[in-house]
Amino acid sequence: MKNLLGLVILGCILTSSVALAKPSLIVVFPETSYQTSAQKIFFLGTAPPDGQVLINSKPITRSKAGHFSPSFPLQLGENLFTVRHNNQELQIKVTRLTTGPELPQGLAFAKDSLTPAVDIARLPGELICFSALAFAQRSVGKLPEGVAPPNASVSVNLANQTIALLPQPQQAQLPSNLAALTGQNQPYAQSSVGKYEGCTKLQQPAPNSQTLIYGNNIISGSVVPNSNKEVDLGQPQFQLRLNGKTITQPGTGKIQILSPTQLPVVEVTADAGVARTGPSTDYSRLTPLPKGTRATVTGREGEWLRLNYGAWINSKETRILPGAVPPQTIIRSVGYRQLPGATEIVFPLQVPVPVSVQQSEGAFALTLYNTTAQTDIIRLDDDPLIYRLDWQQEAPEQVKYTFNLKKAQQWGYKLRYDGTTLVLALRHPPKIGNSRRKPLANLKIVLDSGHGGKESGASGPTGYLEKDVNLVVSKLLRDELVKRGATVVMTREDDKEVSLAERQAIISQEEPAIAISIHHNSLPDDGDAEKTKGFGTFWYQPQAHNLAIFLQNYVVKKLSRPYYGVFWNNLALTRPAAAPSVLLELGFMSNPDEFEQIVNPKEQKKTANAIAQGITEWFRSVR
Repeated sequence: MKNLLGLVILGCILTSSVALAKPSLIVVFPETSYQTSAQKIFFLGTAPPDGQVLINSKPITRSKAGHFSPSFPLQLGENLFTVRHNNQELQIKVTRLTTGPELPQGLAFAKDSLTPAVDIARLPGELICFSALAFAQRSVGKLPEGVAPPNASVSVNLANQTIALLPQPQQAQLPSNLAALTGQNQPYAQSSVGKYEGCTKLQQPAPNSQTLIYGNNIISGSVVPNSNKEVDLGQPQFQLRLNGKTITQPGTGKIQILSPTQLPVVEVTADAGVARTGPSTDYSRLTPLPKGTRATVTGREGEWLRLNYGAWINSKETRILPGAVPPQTIIRSVGYRQLPGATEIVFPLQVPVPVSVQQSEGAFALTLYNTTAQTDIIRLDDDPLIYRLDWQQEAPEQVKYTFNLKKAQQWGYKLRYDGTTLVLALRHPPKIGNSRRKPLANLKIVLDSGHGGKESGASGPTGYLEKDVNLVVSKLLRDELVKRGATVVMTREDDKEVSLAERQAIISQEEPAIAISIHHNSLPDDGDAEKTKGFGTFWYQPQAHNLAIFLQNYVVKKLSRPYYGVFWNNLALTRPAAAPSVLLELGFMSNPDEFEQIVNPKEQKKTANAIAQGITEWFRSVR
């Protein structure tokens, strides 16, 4: 292990030595031909300390070792940069892409602007909205190029109904989630000129009726041969009319209306079905659904299914149960059993239903959907973890169980279905010793070295990769934790690729006291790499919040490091629920001065020691 550690560190020193010995100018980022939608971009690289580095004839600031990361504004289209140091010169082209729609020729709809863009299915009575971006050439009056004039008429024809689409006022544009990492997460105004929208609503057909009413329009029975089946209305036809000219274009998605009496039922086939707030991976995650969960489908959008308790799930993680009726269950008595290290709460149900979890300080709440309580008796003896169990029927078919805990800190949980019985395992606190010499004795810690193999992570100014420095520091940290008596499980001990799912599985299987993931940071294209530095901590499950705050404050104070921040973040290595799991960003590879500290072997040892001591002190604080 020492030899491998030495080789990694030596590789870093050799890289720096070569950069100092040779008159070598290196630009690690951006690449020679790079595309971005950002309004500015930083240049990350290095050159020997002697002489100046100029970018487009402008001298830039560098670290003592010669590293640099200045930012430059970008114009739309091609931006040419010349980077020069002494007799060396590099040419880099950065193309700034527009975030707006591609303007068509003549009178037309903008490319990919018609929505719905995928097949959708909705319940009767739901609002269905359509939108389009309409454009005309500059020759129309004195309007700006690409804007459809006010007298343009935009509409949608769907199953004998015409829905008018009206021009929309200006709307604020929200930045991406990455903006929270740069502190520039305020909305900004973006013109919606040319955007047209309109909605219609379906009304449920009367019993035995073979007509459907859309808004104020009646669709004949020939369209709806059987009101107990889904109704396929086909593709909406979009029309744009101006000065006697009409453009017609079919939408890319079909519209279907579900029958309330024949809603499909699905079963979750993934071990933990990913439930979300909306129909794409852009939407936030909810409590994962245990394998076997059944729910009624009340809507579809592309490959996404809306379940009747409100969450969306990808259809690839489910299977349809032909002929199944909407899952509903009663619940009577709740059971429990104490196991070594955990208390299992057993919820006997008639069918496996969707669930959600909410953790708070000193409490754990579990909500069962499509469930009605018939509960009179619950037995719960004195338990190492649970002080009291409360329950209530919060809403029709929604029962909430609240476990009031004896201590504020929670240590992990697991949810599974055994047949139709839901089993919740709440982990007991680990046995934290009093030994000064071995304060972490009997404690298992999973230590994850971020990235590896083809997943290189961020890059420093010299080209030194994050995956390598992550491994160096992780091994140093492992040694420090072992000295203190801990049992350490590494997700990788060499430069190999370990998938995120595999790393999560290790945490779930090992059930450690805590899990720590080691990383080093970088910034989005428009970040201020010269000024942004510091130690950062990321958490997701509430049970990890206290650990995240403690380690952040401890390490920053111990090492006198800049404070980057503590972030709630939906990361693969912060999501595991089996144990408190945090991800540490030990500094910015993209900051020239901090990079020199990151690759310094003495500083690496100090960092590992500080984190190990912070973990030790945290366990003492929650003992």
